[in-house]
Amino acid sequence: MAYPGIWMTESEKLLYRVVPKAACSSIGQILYYTEHGTFFDGDIHDAQHGIHKWALEHSQPLISRAVENPDAYKFSCVRNPYQRILSSFFDKICGVQRSGGRYRDTLVPFLIKNYDIEVGGEDGKQSFDQVRSFRRFLLFARDTMQWHRPMAPDIHWSSIADHLSTLVVNGGRFDSIFWVERFDNGMQQVLDRVKTTHPVDLADVPRFNQSQVHGPKRAHPVADYFDDLSMHLMYEMYRRDFYLFKYDYFDPSNVMPMAEMDLDEIHAELTK
Repeated sequence: MAYPGIWMTESEKLLYRVVPKAACSSIGQILYYTEHGTFFDGDIHDAQHGIHKWALEHSQPLISRAVENPDAYKFSCVRNPYQRILSSFFDKICGVQRSGGRYRDTLVPFLIKNYDIEVGGEDGKQSFDQVRSFRRFLLFARDTMQWHRPMAPDIHWSSIADHLSTLVVNGGRFDSIFWVERFDNGMQQVLDRVKTTHPVDLADVPRFNQSQVHGPKRAHPVADYFDDLSMHLMYEMYRRDFYLFKYDYFDPSNVMPMAEMDLDEIHAELTK
């Protein structure tokens, strides 16, 4: 069985299902710190040692074993779908990446030509109609998710439910799923459940938000980006995310969850 998107501490005590654009850089760094007493020097996504990842072949049998081990604490973190896809747009579509190029090389030129999207020029720093371009991007994202055209959906805007299901359908079960919007509380509950080599004081953890340096800043309140058509597209793409993780579909300006999550309900839905 395959468990894509899993990161795990070397002690095999904490197993995390990554959700891109939902604090994964911070969580990865926290996991690294619990084992080594220091943060990884660089982007944790680039780490090839000090933390297990399913993408690393030598880690796969260890992760497979931990999924079946009830003593390994399995968790993930989710984010409001409106906030998450906006972050994806400004980081991955409008932003210049760490390599100095555009995300996925030819994707942005394709979107400019075929979906009439603006991204702020070559350096992403010029002014442009953010609302119009974002709404055009939503059409593209919907096409990828609903019809896998002109490409398969990218991990940065694939639904959270689809990400989490890869653990559940292969026999895993989450002990905890918490919200980005209540990060410190949720992450602390995870850390309280295991004895780590190096305790973490969340108040001292730096911000590891890589997307802040990639793309232009959002110029408008969240709700301004979503008209009736945009909200309809969001419902098509993220219906399960709104329902399972208790976010408000009807009000994009309300980023906070509206009720407690039900882990049994989530597992039942993700096995369908």
